[in-house]
Amino acid sequence: MEKISLSVFFPCYNEEKNVEKLVHDVNRFLPSIVTDYEIIVVDDGSIDKTAEIARELSQEDPHVRLIRHETNRGYGAALRTGFKNSMKEYIFFTDGDNQFDIKELSNMLPFAREFDIVVGYRIKRQDNFMRRVNAWSFNALIRILFGLEIKDLNCAFKLFRRDVIENIKMESSGAFINAELIIGAMKKGYKIKEIGVSHHPRQWGSQTGANLRVIIKAFYELFKLRKKLR
Repeated sequence: MEKISLSVFFPCYNEEKNVEKLVHDVNRFLPSIVTDYEIIVVDDGSIDKTAEIARELSQEDPHVRLIRHETNRGYGAALRTGFKNSMKEYIFFTDGDNQFDIKELSNMLPFAREFDIVVGYRIKRQDNFMRRVNAWSFNALIRILFGLEIKDLNCAFKLFRRDVIENIKMESSGAFINAELIIGAMKKGYKIKEIGVSHHPRQWGSQTGANLRVIIKAFYELFKLRKKLR
């Protein structure tokens, strides 16, 4: 396959023990699959040294950029910031927690020209039981309300053409962002390809997705979109 230009970004919140390794892994791998690339760290108001470490990395390498929210705005807001500031032909994002292997991006690229969006699904999800139950329930509700048949809606391993992102309106500031994005793509008739990816246990830091406030906000934004589309 021909090589492409690619923006890679990852939202980070208190990932000081993950961000350096992730940036280095991505930076070592991308030259083997793309001709032109940028790496964007979106720091969502971290209170640890995430932004400081990312700033140092950006000063060492022109491929790396840091974009920082002064306060924590939420996962959806961090994704929207990453999309807005991505300049290349294709846009890929993953989370800043090192639970995915960037090398598996090479399995997606052969489908990039044929499909508008290539999304990963976790072959064996490495999260606790309650988090898996919450995810299954949320995915089931999305299928019922919107008719969206996606194996793993919130899997943070997704590749888009930039023009697709520019043509989808996103308003979510929370965890509902993935659903809003894929529902918007479905409504516009974009072609979506699903690819199985590996998922690894989190080694450092703590998850925020199971936070009750995050879950309530996701459901609020879900029903808000449902009402808007009816």
